[in-house]
Amino acid sequence: MARKRVDEKRIPGRDRRDASDYYKLNLKAVEDLVTADASNSPRVSEAELRKYRSGPKIRLSEWAKALLIKAWFAGAVCFFFLWGLGVYLQNSLDQLVVLGFALGAVTDLLTNNVFRFYAKTPEANDRFMMFPQKAFYTLPLNILYAGFLLFCVVMTYNAINAAILALRGGANEVPLGVEPILFGVLVTAWDTLWIKVRTTAWSILTSARRKVAEKGE
Repeated sequence: MARKRVDEKRIPGRDRRDASDYYKLNLKAVEDLVTADASNSPRVSEAELRKYRSGPKIRLSEWAKALLIKAWFAGAVCFFFLWGLGVYLQNSLDQLVVLGFALGAVTDLLTNNVFRFYAKTPEANDRFMMFPQKAFYTLPLNILYAGFLLFCVVMTYNAINAAILALRGGANEVPLGVEPILFGVLVTAWDTLWIKVRTTAWSILTSARRKVAEKGE
């Protein structure tokens, strides 16, 4: 009886049938997989996707990532261009001009491209940029905007130093100097504020235009 069972397992026809069943492809499933995109795929919650992602246990929100990236790049600009060239540029206005050009160029060429690179979907990180368009004219716009941000940061430093001097005296000293960490935080804070102002203003304008168009109809 045992010999008979062994012989049945070795029947050539049965081996070929089992192999063909094993390698048989579901053509419909393959076609669905090849043609899958965002429009025809079922929506999966972020909590479900997180189960299959590898990485650190501490997960930062998109806004936290954006703020850290902006502060890091702004601090690096302060370190390399203000501290690094401060020995050669003694005039404060020259320092601000160089710093403005550097900050605007880094924002346009590095910071914004980092946002575009790690965005989960196209244009998902445009909300973190003052000029999200990818075009040649954004470079001068970012340089001008960086100059405006520097003006806001300088006014903030002056206000903080004036408040400290008013509390403890000593009119001939500067209690709070410029250093990369606080500089990066202040640039990021003002940048976030003005981006919020722009977004809010654009939303109000778009809503007003829509209402006017509805009344016209």
